[in-house]
Amino acid sequence: MSRLIVRAAAAALCALSLSGCVDSDGPILRDAEPLFGTVIRLQVYTLRKGFADEPEQASFKWDGERYVHASGGMPDITAFTVHRLEGRAYIVQSVAAKRPNIIEYAVAHKLAEGVYQVTAIDQDDADGATRKRFCKQVDESYCRIAGRNELTAFARATDARQKNEGVLVLRLADDASELPR
Repeated sequence: MSRLIVRAAAAALCALSLSGCVDSDGPILRDAEPLFGTVIRLQVYTLRKGFADEPEQASFKWDGERYVHASGGMPDITAFTVHRLEGRAYIVQSVAAKRPNIIEYAVAHKLAEGVYQVTAIDQDDADGATRKRFCKQVDESYCRIAGRNELTAFARATDARQKNEGVLVLRLADDASELPR
């Protein structure tokens, strides 16, 4: 596994401020583990129309419950966790600095070893019946969810779309000992 997924997830979650994104008023996934070790360094690119742009590097440290921003760019993502969805996909659950009491979600899809594409989970990726059943409009949220089943349904729908937008995340070596020789 790679620590990139964490970075990608964080970057994707930055994009969650768009209408249609799924959020919750607290963490839904509580079984977090440090899937990428205790310290991760990531290089993140915004994906737009098939092109990578706006490179940024950041480091995150595991605090026993989640990865917290330690240094570098992406100060808008204060913390996140990564959870297996299925196959090569993961769910990223994050806390944004601008809305610290709201949890945002993204799908990180593993493209290659150490390379992930992260896409915000969007209610519009699911069918109308799923949106009607699970989404609740609250304040500035178009789709507030409350449980694991709802999150999984929306995450699977977003993962199935295979969009060419979101964030491209590359895992960087933590130190010189990890560099290939």
